[in-house]
Order: sequence, then structure tokens, then C-alpha cells
Amino acid sequence: MKIQDLFNLKDKTVIVTGGGTHLGKSIATTLGELGSHVFIASRRETLCLEVASELRSNGINCEGLRCDATDEKEVEKLITQVVNKTGRLDVMVCNAGGSVTNSYLPNASIDEFIETYNINVSSTYICSQAASKVMIPQQSGSIITLGSIHGFLTGDKNLYEGMDFKRSGPPYQAAKGAIINLTRALAAELGDYNITVNCISPGQIPRPGTDLGLVERCREQIPLKRTGTVYDIKGAVALLSTQAGSWITGQNIVIDGGWSIW
Repeated sequence: MKIQDLFNLKDKTVIVTGGGTHLGKSIATTLGELGSHVFIASRRETLCLEVASELRSNGINCEGLRCDATDEKEVEKLITQVVNKTGRLDVMVCNAGGSVTNSYLPNASIDEFIETYNINVSSTYICSQAASKVMIPQQSGSIITLGSIHGFLTGDKNLYEGMDFKRSGPPYQAAKGAIINLTRALAAELGDYNITVNCISPGQIPRPGTDLGLVERCREQIPLKRTGTVYDIKGAVALLSTQAGSWITGQNIVIDGGWSIW
């Protein structure tokens, strides 16, 4: 096959949870640019509708839907809506996640730990299982999970000292570490059905409005001497969602400018 044919999602259907902001929006844009019909979903329905409209104005076939990725019934409803409309599901991107950490050791809140684990790990498991129910009969599909460099490296709390930035702390790091190994387990479970499962672990990709002093501290520690942008993950997304990555499964692709090599 020609390389252009390998990186092609024409007539394919994809879902991106948490697809309305930051990395999720970039992922949805990438998959749409490759020719797929993209559905972005999150608890913020209005935001999803606005972003979908923006992407359509740029020539991308995109729709926005509401879904709480931690709610099994809502996820099943989402996938039923999508499959009823398109007849298939080819790529499931489990991007919904984040951190709710407001307290730290020795006075950390166990409720914050549980909620952080739920919005990251439980949502990934729920979405992967629901997607597999469609992909197994198809005997094809790609599931992409979102980890982090903090899933295999801990964070240096001194990096954030004096900065206007709420660091994520141990709950987030534990959750992202779980996602990385969950990805391997899912790949082992679903390999018999020609379904690939891979994780993307981004490094320091600041959101708009992040404390510029923190951005500079991070930049100084990155071998490539710049922090990442949402465009830096597009290549990995394209690889793992298309035929170009059809013999890649159970892997954790780190995109961090070299941060983790020190």
C-alpha cells in the first residue's frame, strides 16, 4: 500500500471523549483531517456543539454529543447513537480525564484520589469495553488511551513552587500509571479480534493561560528546549488510528521533547 493509503480514515467513524478542549480538540481535528466522521463527546454539551461547528467550518465532518465518560449507561447510549448513524465504530479515543487535586500529603483527601481515579481510569475502562462490543463483531478497530509522562515518572513539586499553578500530585500520577498498564491488558484481551489498543503519554503541553514562569522552568528541563503544543501529538494519533499502525498494540508512545530521558 502507498503511504497515502495507510494514513487514511475515509469512511471511518471515530469517537473522542473530552474532545472539546486542548488535546481532545487536536485529536478530533487530526482524525477529521484524515477523512473520518468524528464525534466529540463530553459532559459539556454546549462546548462540544460549538467545537463541532468550528471544525465543520474547516471542512471536517464532526458532530458534538453529550456524554459523561464515567457513566456506563451514558457511554453505551453514546456509542449506540453513533453506530445507529454510521453503522460502525473504527476508532475510540479515551481522552476524558484530568485532576481534581486540591490537597496534598499529609492532609490529602481520599475523595479527591477516588474522583481522579474515576475520571481517568474508570472512564477509560468503560469506554474501551463499550467500544469493543462494536469492534469485536467488525473484527477491527483501534482504541487509543491517554496517559502522561507522570504515569511512569513522578513529579518534582519544587518545579511548581511559587507558581500560580495547581499541580496534580499523587492521585493523577497513580491514575495515569494505571492507564498505561490497563492499555497493555486491554491489548492482550482484544488482540484476538484484530483490535489494537495503545496509549499516548504527552509531556509538558501547557494550556492557554498557564503561568509563563512555569512554562519557562519546564522548557529549561526539556532536551529540545521547548514545551509541547497540541500539534505535537497529531503524528502519533494518525499512526495509531490508521492502517499505518495496524501491527502496533499494547504500546505507550511518549511525546515529551525528551523530558523523560534524563
